[in-house]
Amino acid sequence: MLRLEDIPMFSALTQENLKDLYNQTHIKNYSKDSIVFYEGDESNYLYILLEGSVKLYKTTPKGTQIQINRLGAPDLIGEYASFEKMPFPATCEFVTHGTIGLLPFEVVYKHLSDPNFSMEIIKSLTGKVSLLTALIHKETVLSSEAKVADLMLQKLSMFHRLKNNELASILNLTPETFSRILTKLKKEKIIAVENQKIVIVNEDALYTIVDTNTMKDCTNCIASFKESIGYKE
Repeated sequence: MLRLEDIPMFSALTQENLKDLYNQTHIKNYSKDSIVFYEGDESNYLYILLEGSVKLYKTTPKGTQIQINRLGAPDLIGEYASFEKMPFPATCEFVTHGTIGLLPFEVVYKHLSDPNFSMEIIKSLTGKVSLLTALIHKETVLSSEAKVADLMLQKLSMFHRLKNNELASILNLTPETFSRILTKLKKEKIIAVENQKIVIVNEDALYTIVDTNTMKDCTNCIASFKESIGYKE
């Protein structure tokens, strides 16, 4: 498990300050699928992810989960809501076993006079703003095919670690739509599956899907036609 001093925000603090933080931080262990907090909950703590991974999601009136982000240790969770003393805008749930440090906010405020500490807080907040901006762009601009292509180009490793229904949830797609897009990408020989892992065969085609926000019925229509009639060169 990570220590507080392993986290950039706390690394520049003096040993005396760190001792104060350790004395005030409550360590809590979680099992997989445990809820850290629900959308709408309020808290007086800074949530410090020390071990494991969590997902943040909103729930629609119909009960559908819309994933906003996944975080892995070390990271801060919901710091903006905590700073503003407002309800959490999303639910936080562990996707692995993990550990969180709960640090009372009155303790955090005591250390804001340290410029390095304050700067790391600012970096964390601006990083989350950038992430939300990218999320809004993808949700309002990118088509379903472009979302899948973009995730493959940016984080192919996620396709090796997560199940299809988890990836579909991250992209705010139904499992059926996600599966249909993967099948189409394989049919068009843009991707292939080797040793149960997805391999990108035609990276340019993925970039084209993202850039044009669409996917043609075939990326090499002549080759597809020859294949359909059994033509061999």
